[in-house]
Amino acid sequence: MIGITSFGLFLLTAFLMNITPGTDTMYIVSRSASQGVKAGVYSVLGISTGSFVHTILAAIGLSVILTTSVVLFTVIKLVGAAYLIYLGVRMVIQKTSNLELSRTKNMSLKKIYTQGLITNVTNPKVALFFISFLPQFISSNNDYGPLPFIILGLSFVVTGTIWCLLVAVFSSYATKKLRNNPKLEFILNKVTGIIFIGLGIKLLETKAT
Repeated sequence: MIGITSFGLFLLTAFLMNITPGTDTMYIVSRSASQGVKAGVYSVLGISTGSFVHTILAAIGLSVILTTSVVLFTVIKLVGAAYLIYLGVRMVIQKTSNLELSRTKNMSLKKIYTQGLITNVTNPKVALFFISFLPQFISSNNDYGPLPFIILGLSFVVTGTIWCLLVAVFSSYATKKLRNNPKLEFILNKVTGIIFIGLGIKLLETKAT
């Protein structure tokens, strides 16, 4: 499919990654809880714009690398697979909660959007994730340039945006649910972590043969 492999697995992994509470979720929920749904929506738009920027940068950079050297691209995929295993292990052994909400001062909608955008774009972990994650589902004989990278990245951004908008709308309920039932986040972290570890091992084995 246009240089993309295992698109279904990509969507499943992307979905689990998007629904696992993290820094972005914390920002969205805190803004929604303190200033209402509209503020939450603007925070989602800012974060999604940041993810789109990461998608474009990763697509251009990785497609250039693939065009220049298949060997180097394969090395990046191997390192990326190892990084996914590392992320998975961290999520499995993590004991503290990501969703520690604090009181926030009211901000203008423009500032909320800008803060979400800047926070996402300048987060090196997000850039590293995109560079590690996207190549795993790209064929090494891809002839479509950056197109498959963009398709995967946009799929991740769109599914993430939909989920984050739901979180913004139901932020009060979501916050109460997570606080009253910390096992929910615990389970999500463990399940996503195990899938990341399995995905990374599978990819490493595939590239070793």
